[in-house]
Amino acid sequence: MKVPRWASAVRWYLRELTGETEYDRYCEHHRHRHPLAPVPTRREYEVLRTAHREANPQGRCC
Repeated sequence: MKVPRWASAVRWYLRELTGETEYDRYCEHHRHRHPLAPVPTRREYEVLRTAHREANPQGRCC
């Protein structure tokens, strides 16, 4: 069964909105840079990301 074009666009948008693609990009980067190391789970990734954001706050205007 072929998925309609609009459905794949909605899926892409929702994945971007929820951060799924960010984790996927991180996994690809991790596999490329550290091929022998295990890839962190989604939960481990979220903990690492939160710790990094708290240690390196970004100033925002809005």
